[in-house]
Amino acid sequence: MMRHLTSLEAIRAEVWQQLTRATEDKQHAWRTPVLATVNGNMADARTVVLREIDTREQRFLIYTDERASKVPQLLSHPVGTLVMWSAEIGWQLRCRVHLGLEMTGLAASSRWARIKLSPAAQDYLSPLPPGTPLDTAPAPLPAPAPTHLPVPRDYFSVISAKVISIDWLELHEQGHRRARFENGSSRWLQP
Repeated sequence: MMRHLTSLEAIRAEVWQQLTRATEDKQHAWRTPVLATVNGNMADARTVVLREIDTREQRFLIYTDERASKVPQLLSHPVGTLVMWSAEIGWQLRCRVHLGLEMTGLAASSRWARIKLSPAAQDYLSPLPPGTPLDTAPAPLPAPAPTHLPVPRDYFSVISAKVISIDWLELHEQGHRRARFENGSSRWLQP
């Protein structure tokens, strides 16, 4: 359990430190938040991986296959919520975000250059879109062979999630606390 921070500014700073740590530590609970998007008249949610955090811009970067169902959802309704929970620190975040997608250009190509020869590249090279029905369980993928030939970017894309607000909730034995950080201001809320 984290020490009991008392000021909103200290909490805000620690939130961003923990978010940054989540992109560096594969065991951090916030590394894999749930992203909820709008699908017509319904909500749709899935677990994603936080790849990068820009604390100055208050922006998260998430990788995706551009054929995934979340892509048309965020293109037609470019808003969402990222929800993350850490039992270790007793904190929940609900981050309301404005979503953007980079399918070409420097944001996608520079990140693809970093992962194209890693096992993660296979997530974006399938000939079938995510969610395609299969007759049998898929076979395990072989590790990519080292090569000096260019690996096509295929369906790799980058989702940019610009934070609009963060709803912070602490579950603590001395009492639960809640706050909202929005537009450079912060305020306490009833848990």
